[in-house]
Amino acid sequence: MSTIRVAINGYGVIGKRVADAVRQQEDMQLVGVADIAADWRIWPAIEKGIAVYATAPDRLAVMKETGLAPAGLLDDLLDQVDVVVDCTPKHVAAENVKTYRTRGVKFLVQGGEKHAVTGHSFVAESSYAGAVGRDATRVVSCNTTSIVRTLTALKTAGLLRRARGTLLRRATDPWESERGGIMNTIVPEPRIPSHQGPDARSVDPDLDVVTMAVKVPTTIAHLHYWSVQLTRPAAKQEVVAAFRASNRIALINTADGLTATNVVKELMGDLGRPRDSLYEVAVWEDMLTVQGDELFYAYMVDNQAIVIPDNIDAIRALTGQVPDANESISRTDTALGLGAGFR
Repeated sequence: MSTIRVAINGYGVIGKRVADAVRQQEDMQLVGVADIAADWRIWPAIEKGIAVYATAPDRLAVMKETGLAPAGLLDDLLDQVDVVVDCTPKHVAAENVKTYRTRGVKFLVQGGEKHAVTGHSFVAESSYAGAVGRDATRVVSCNTTSIVRTLTALKTAGLLRRARGTLLRRATDPWESERGGIMNTIVPEPRIPSHQGPDARSVDPDLDVVTMAVKVPTTIAHLHYWSVQLTRPAAKQEVVAAFRASNRIALINTADGLTATNVVKELMGDLGRPRDSLYEVAVWEDMLTVQGDELFYAYMVDNQAIVIPDNIDAIRALTGQVPDANESISRTDTALGLGAGFR
């Protein structure tokens, strides 16, 4: 099996994390990253010895003027790779796709783009098989990833009938807190259902799911509350077992002191996770309640980290070198340390 040669276009919140994750995979090589930035945002890549490319000639000139030593242009990088992971801002990737298709390079985009951009939406535990050998896929957003992971676990156990969720969404990324966000207010998403439910059905059309969302003044994480009708009355232990069957769902407990999102993030740092990353969906086990055929639970989503494992799996799926989802997921989880540190 040959090494998969990977490029990252966009070295921001997701791009830099995908880049680090690629470098941890034994079957992948990070050939380089491309970006428009020539400031502090790109310096860490240089320090790590990652080859940096400019997305356009004018950005190449700026990089050189600021003392960087770019390896060339994005076009030069695309000549050397099997797959490009586009982590550029929302709507930018949709334009970049034209270049990737012209160059004949397999690519994946992030959840900020529409399903129609690639015609396939990806969560490893649900839609891996459909991405195998494709030219492109779309790794869905952080919230949609969490929805599909948890509902797929219940569906696999034969327990899922329908699901209704309320999302408390962080206002902005921590590193952009001074640029925007909200304070002393809560902003409801103006439509019910919110977009996450329909987006989950782009991964699995069989899901009966409706979501509502509200933006809250925090930058740490998202918090979800779910009400699920099961296919039959069940015991709490059955639901817990269904969630435990997924290595990408972590069961946590308030009784252990994990009472809030900031505490869970602190634990990730103490465990040595890069950038305090919570790759898993963190479900509060002791809050989880079953009443007959109704299930109620809550969980935390780290929007900067949860999609990273799925990006890695999507790379393998597109190349077709690992056709089995479970094998790819196992490789990724082992390399990134998913499941470690939780009781």
